[in-house]
Parts: sequence; C-alpha cells; structure tokens
Amino acid sequence: MSELFKQMQEKVSSQSKSIVFPEGTDERILTAASQLAATKVLMPILLGDKVEIKQQAQKAGVDVSQCKIIDPKDFAQFDLMVETFVERRKGKATKEDAEKILLDENYFGTMLVYMNQADGLVSGAVHSTADTVRPALQIIKTKEGVKKTSGAFVMVRGDEKYVFADCAINIEPDSQDLAEIAVESANTAQLFGIDPRVAMLSFSTKGSAKSDETERVVEALQIAKEKNPSLVIDGEFQFDAAFVPSVAAKKAPGAVLQGDANVFVFPSLEAGNIGYKIAQRLGEFEAVGPVLQGLNKPVNDLSRGCNAEDVYNLAVITAAQA
Repeated sequence: MSELFKQMQEKVSSQSKSIVFPEGTDERILTAASQLAATKVLMPILLGDKVEIKQQAQKAGVDVSQCKIIDPKDFAQFDLMVETFVERRKGKATKEDAEKILLDENYFGTMLVYMNQADGLVSGAVHSTADTVRPALQIIKTKEGVKKTSGAFVMVRGDEKYVFADCAINIEPDSQDLAEIAVESANTAQLFGIDPRVAMLSFSTKGSAKSDETERVVEALQIAKEKNPSLVIDGEFQFDAAFVPSVAAKKAPGAVLQGDANVFVFPSLEAGNIGYKIAQRLGEFEAVGPVLQGLNKPVNDLSRGCNAEDVYNLAVITAAQA
C-alpha cells in the first residue's frame, strides 16, 4: 500500500492541486491537512470558522498555518457564488434559497470546485454519504454519457491490486448503469496503475443459467463494448471463472478473459458491498475507497469511522483524479 501511494503522491506533488475539506474543524481532517501541506503534496482548503479551526488545530497539536482557511460566512466572492449557483440550478433555487444553502459547508465546498477555486473535495468524516454526494450531483454533475455516479474500491494486498464496483452507490443498477460502471471502473484502475481487464459478474458463466438478472449483465456487456470498443471486457462470469484460469478453461474456454480479470463489476450493490467486505476481512485485503466515479470533477466520500491516514490517502486519490 505504501508503494502505491508513494507513486501517486509523486505524481500529484508536481501538479499543485488543491483539495477542499468542508469538515475543517474535525481533528482527523486537521491532522491530515497539516501533513499534506507540510509535505507539499497538495494545498488543503479548510472550511469553517477561522478561530475555531485554529483552536481545534492547537488542541490537536497540529500546524495548519500552511493550509488555506475559508469561512463561508465572510467569503469575499459569496455574491458571485450565489449568482453562479442560481444559474447552475436553472430555476430550482432562488437567490434567497442560495444564500442559505451555500452556508452549508458541503454545498459551499462543491461550489469552490465548480468555480475552479479547488480541484476536488473530500468530505464524509462527519457527514453522511448523501450529504457529500447530493451537492456534487446537483452542481458538478456527471460526465457526458454517464447517468449516475458509482463507487469503486481498490483492493490491495502486497503487490496485488484489483478494482471492485459498484460497492457504494447504486442499489439495483440496470444494464445501462452496469455498462457505465464498467467503463468508469476501468478508468479508476488506470489511475492506480492497473491495466484494466473487466469482468461482468453474475451467478452464471456464459449462459450456464438464464434469468432476468443474468440477461441484464449480458446486455450491459454489449453496451460497455459500444461505449469503449478498446476495453478488454467479458462476461457474464461467476467470480471463480473470472479469477481462476483453470476454472475459466472449463467454464468459458472461448472467453476473452481466462481467469485474469482485475476489475470486477458486481450485478448489484448488495453483491458488491458483501464481496469487498469478504475480501477485506477474510482475504486481508486493504480496501481503498470508495472512489466516486463518473463526475465531471472529483468528489470523494470518507467513512465516518475513518482515521487521519484514510483522509490523507483519499485526498491524494482525489488530487490524482483531478
């Protein structure tokens, strides 16, 4: 894991990226931000009351003097931000609505990203996933050709690296959703130095069972190929046929993938969430993420049980996405 982030940090450090942290008074955020600033990996932007942030940093024994601190209540460009937000929401928010909404740190931070005053956002140490993702979907929005964002985990054990998705966002993805998840997960894999070989997972391998669920995966495979013809992708596979060469030789002898997949697209959030936790707890893989995929600019969500190292790592990932 350390080697993985060392390589990513070296890349990010040369690019002078800035990442906004809406939860600027949280001790874990302050600790990570102070380390990021001190090592010049990126410029942390802390949101909140400036006096309170400095008091909390002193209490935590960390130095945030090299971080940028912004209080939404006295932001010099607040009127411009309000105007930009109203325009972006296209009649769904009045000026008076915007003035209230933008005092929420997650909305304010997301607007900084949208207005190119920050390169990405990391939140979720205190807030729910919905609180982090909702502003991103309303303001930054998904990339052209992508209807929904999704959440991938990079599973790391020694030199092994795999991508699992969607493990965080979409409960029952349809064929279009699964195809988007496959294409975006391949992009995430490349970010982590993985040459993507994508397996569309199911409880069936190449028609060994037929149901609405398996047909949805088969259809998703075709859509994904149309979206990115150069993508190395195949399915539908049971996990063992996607991962074990000897099983692939028996169950799917003519498949593009022969037990050498490294990006795994699960057919539902239920399957993906269970799958990554089994790998984490029984297989002793480290789970990096969730990395949110498909947005025009990077926004990532922490677990409320995170530590300062998790914050640091996710900030580096977010800067790399930018």
